[in-house]
Amino acid sequence: MPTDKSYDDIINLPHYQSPNRAHMTNYDRAAQFSPFAALTGYDDAVSETARLTDRKIELDEYGLDKLNERLNWIQEHTSEQLEVTVTYFVADKKKAGGSYQTVNGIVKRIDEYERLLLMQDGNKLPIEDILEINTKP
Repeated sequence: MPTDKSYDDIINLPHYQSPNRAHMTNYDRAAQFSPFAALTGYDDAVSETARLTDRKIELDEYGLDKLNERLNWIQEHTSEQLEVTVTYFVADKKKAGGSYQTVNGIVKRIDEYERLLLMQDGNKLPIEDILEINTKP
């Protein structure tokens, strides 16, 4: 087998260094070949789509009557520092639907103009989002 002598003139020369650019470190050289996220934000979008939300339950006429009776009773007894448990709907800020939250507290008053149930702890619950109110004895 014949030996190839075509590189004998350059094989022992020092590695070329550019006078205009700094030498690249091994870390930077390896970073060129590391994987990258071609679809930035894709994983977040998939997670957001997979997150479940509830639909708001629309009360029927019977449910609305029951809720109005409860609110009227609370309005008449606000001076008694009534402790109630309220289940209400909170709309999701990013997608259709939302979730139901339950809070316990003492009713401060009912704002009929703004249609809010005002609690002593500062919560302001929109009456149209309330699903259920239970009073504690």
